Amino acid sequence: MTTHYTSDRHEKTAEQRGEPQGPPVSAGLPQGAQPSRPGSALQRPQLRTSQASNGRRARGPTHPRGVPFARTLGWFSIGLGLAEVMAPRALARLIGVSGEHHMLLRLFGLREMASGVGLLTQRRPAPWMWGRVGGDALDLACLGAALTVDDAKPGRIAAAMAAVAGVTALDVLCSQQLSQSAPQQGQRAESSVTINRAPADLYRFWRDFQNLPRFMPHLSSVRVDTARQSHWVAQGPAGTTVEWDAEITDDQPGALIAWRSLAGADVGQTGSVRFEEAPGGRGTFVRVCMEYHPPGGALGIVVATLFGEEPGQHIQEGLRRFKQLMEAGETATTAGQPSARP
Repeated sequence: MTTHYTSDRHEKTAEQRGEPQGPPVSAGLPQGAQPSRPGSALQRPQLRTSQASNGRRARGPTHPRGVPFARTLGWFSIGLGLAEVMAPRALARLIGVSGEHHMLLRLFGLREMASGVGLLTQRRPAPWMWGRVGGDALDLACLGAALTVDDAKPGRIAAAMAAVAGVTALDVLCSQQLSQSAPQQGQRAESSVTINRAPADLYRFWRDFQNLPRFMPHLSSVRVDTARQSHWVAQGPAGTTVEWDAEITDDQPGALIAWRSLAGADVGQTGSVRFEEAPGGRGTFVRVCMEYHPPGGALGIVVATLFGEEPGQHIQEGLRRFKQLMEAGETATTAGQPSARP
């Protein structure tokens, strides 16, 4: 059985509980498999990911209040989108605008249908709900502009605007419910790799958190403030940044480093890395475990985009680069970019 390590303050290690230690690293490998030998090709990191909520494995929907409401609005989006795509001229007459805008209505219909599909199929529908709110604002702006047209029917347009405003209020309410629930949803992932270096060397390099951006994806910088506290900056989509302060919660030289974000941080994150000497002097078995809890609202959308649905992929890529950096002295780079050396 693979042992899971975490940096949660309420959990204790097996050593602290006085329980017997788990099997050696080779016991976690498939039968007949051996740890990587010095000089061998890069070992593909072993990845384990799981959903967690409040430190426990999540079961069923994590947003019981908002998700059913969002699903209902998803079906509404698909129905409205079909009407706009299939009968744009009839719908234009109904709301009091010129039929010349039928192509624009069809585009709006495609947008509605895409939002509906997203709300019905995605595990985290909050970004799609906020997308509906943005679409509602666009609809209201277009209806307001239609009032200035000579052949407009103000009465019908006003009624359409009132209906859209009502739907907008429902969309905002549902989006807020989903976003308020988002901080309770955690993404937890593990990945491991064998590196042909001594545990003390790997620990020493990782313990200086300022080295982490050299191999961890999306991490722009880490500023070490004190012996146990640091400030992290991650690069998000469209030039956005996410920042948080973290502290070291466990430090065992040559063996373990664990950390967590401080209260009030943009991202609730815990992480740990363990260094175990591989049997036969075949390097070091490195295991990383991370868990993050994204905030709600627009910032939560940025964080979800930053870490993705499978945050373990980022850990896997980071360990691959870490292995290259520690074994070969540099990481693979694209043309025109300088290589990183330890």
